[in-house]
Amino acid sequence: MIYLKLFLTFLQIGAFSFGGGYGMISLIREKVLTYGWLTEEEMLNMLAVAESTPGPIAVNMATFVGSSQGGFLGAILATLGVVLPSFIIILIIATLIRNLLKYAGVKAFLGGIRPCVVGLILATAITMFMSTAIGFSSIGDTITVDFKGIIIFAVLIVISIAAKLAFKKKPTPILMILISAGLGMLMYSL
Repeated sequence: MIYLKLFLTFLQIGAFSFGGGYGMISLIREKVLTYGWLTEEEMLNMLAVAESTPGPIAVNMATFVGSSQGGFLGAILATLGVVLPSFIIILIIATLIRNLLKYAGVKAFLGGIRPCVVGLILATAITMFMSTAIGFSSIGDTITVDFKGIIIFAVLIVISIAAKLAFKKKPTPILMILISAGLGMLMYSL
């Protein structure tokens, strides 16, 4: 039963999420917390690992959640569920509709979805920050400020701004992840 549930849940996430992996994070979070597959802390940890490992973040998250709930077969089915809708849609677009973007209706559709995707990503980022930095995930929770996490976040922002000013470009995500991991090991082992 868990296998079918994993497949159908991630199929739904893949079919109704727009904006790539980051646009899917809020839906993945909602589903895994609703079904009790992960706690908020486990979700954040898996998200950090999914972001740090090669490959699309939504595929990594589906694989991790599927593996945690159903082992190897669960990982395969969750991953298949999340990529199947995109694969089918791209296949249809590539084979049947050559000049799709020349139609005003398609442009209007995409123009309407774009702000929604930005809003979903921003809401997820704010929710994750509040949960990680101040321990606030729902109304009534006691607030416990994680000063170490806030310091790491501030250091990363300073590094990003300094690199942009000094080198006229942002540091690579790989470098930021490595710096963040190093700071985490340093700060949380003290």
